[in-house]
Amino acid sequence: MPVASNDPDAKTLAANLINPLGFDTVDAGTLDQTWRFEPETSAYTRIYLANPNVPLEQITQVPATALPARKLGALLKTAERVQVAQRSL
Repeated sequence: MPVASNDPDAKTLAANLINPLGFDTVDAGTLDQTWRFEPETSAYTRIYLANPNVPLEQITQVPATALPARKLGALLKTAERVQVAQRSL
């Protein structure tokens, strides 16, 4: 699970709350880097699906799968910013 904050102590606190629940945390940087795991980036929803290529209308019906923390970390580092607010439907 990505964790971002401008306060390193807050990230530690979040990790201490999340890790006992069975999730590994990944340092996602500061708050200005949270776009790296916003909708439609490579480090968002589809990476947690057993079949990440499922059509959008079936996304809620596909089983989840484990995602290694190192893979999430790599996806966060290589994420490209998506200008969702500027897209027209």
